[in-house]
Amino acid sequence: MSAHATATAILAGELDATSMSSRAASLFAKRFRWIVPLARRVEAAYYGKPRPRVAALADFLINDAGFLRAYARGQTRIVKPLIAAPIMHPIAAAQAWNVPSLCSIGELAEWLRIDPNELDWRADLKQFESKRSKGKLRNYHYRLLAKRFGHVRLIEAPKPRLKAIQQQILHEILDKVPPHPTAHGFRAGKSIRSFAAPHVDQEVVAKIDLCDFFPSIAIARVQAIFRSLGYPDSVAQTLTGLCSNTAPPDVWDDAALVGCDDWRRHSQRLYEKPHLPQGAPTSPALANLCAYRLDCRLSALAESAGASYTRYADDLAFSGDADFARSLKRFLIQVCATVIEEGFRVHHRKTRVMRRGVRQCVAGLVVNRRLNVAREDFDRLKAILSNCIRFGPESQNRDGHADFHAHLQGRVAFFESINPSKAAKLRRLLDNIERRPPSGTT
Repeated sequence: MSAHATATAILAGELDATSMSSRAASLFAKRFRWIVPLARRVEAAYYGKPRPRVAALADFLINDAGFLRAYARGQTRIVKPLIAAPIMHPIAAAQAWNVPSLCSIGELAEWLRIDPNELDWRADLKQFESKRSKGKLRNYHYRLLAKRFGHVRLIEAPKPRLKAIQQQILHEILDKVPPHPTAHGFRAGKSIRSFAAPHVDQEVVAKIDLCDFFPSIAIARVQAIFRSLGYPDSVAQTLTGLCSNTAPPDVWDDAALVGCDDWRRHSQRLYEKPHLPQGAPTSPALANLCAYRLDCRLSALAESAGASYTRYADDLAFSGDADFARSLKRFLIQVCATVIEEGFRVHHRKTRVMRRGVRQCVAGLVVNRRLNVAREDFDRLKAILSNCIRFGPESQNRDGHADFHAHLQGRVAFFESINPSKAAKLRRLLDNIERRPPSGTT
């Protein structure tokens, strides 16, 4: 047997040392003195990290001088095959997160209340989604959207059955894992208000956008999250498959209508690899968790410069006083380098530096002296409400909302959450619309 095969066998639990007598165990310890130091080296290499794969541990051993010396002396051999049952093995921080214990594919299928064959189809570990023709066998609906600067965005909406599975994973697993405190997007109790609030009344505000936030996240990071929670490799791989996708090439047939050729080709190469689909319920939470290290580094970088940092999905915001403003150029170079090191890309055309003398906007909110909505947004909604009173709500429902009144109610409620005193006038206008009789009645 080769050294690599022997190492794999050792780490798979195939050396039977538990059934030996105490005398035999003592002789074993004297003869194989290299095992204890080897175990310490393995522990030092992986302590506090997600449980490594068996193949990764075998690679570690094959590069370990102590193991190679023992192998050369013929001190390694298979005594008796012993396959241990898989168990949950979370990292230290994950032990208090109370995620469901799923140690096998059978337990995962039972937890999701689906047949194992259907589970294999939904997880699509062999990436058949990219090879299936249009029809019922696909797990996603696809829609192309045009973005600014010729970019293309692909919306991948899971079909109802897969969406229900993803929602269960989101609510019962991912929601138990806390993202970094600086992440404000897609979190209960957080909003663009909490995202923008730390940047109010600052000398300078800088805003940076990330390119292709969801599809650019490496799928290995997603699997590492599930393995950090303690799930065995097979379960972590299947959970990753349920939350990721590989887009079929035919979705780009009409892409010429929504973007320039260069960006269309770039997007197609990006989406043809396993990625987080924009449209899946699990993608925002997983993206936040995959960006945890990025948030840690940028938060520490901002703190060292005396600045504030927050992130809302792919929007990064920094702000600080006059001292920070003087070092801003060098600071932004460090931010961009950190973003690239963490596997993301900066959308340089959308980078904005806003000093106190101009309007400082973060996520559409003005943060110059106090948190407020943009004047033109307020005036636009006020005009719509006034026209609803004068000409009827139907005259202003240009986007064809099924419940236009609920749509207006939501917009007014948003303004109230930002600036209640200013939004009081909008509320009075909305109440006047409510007192109007429905169209077609007397």
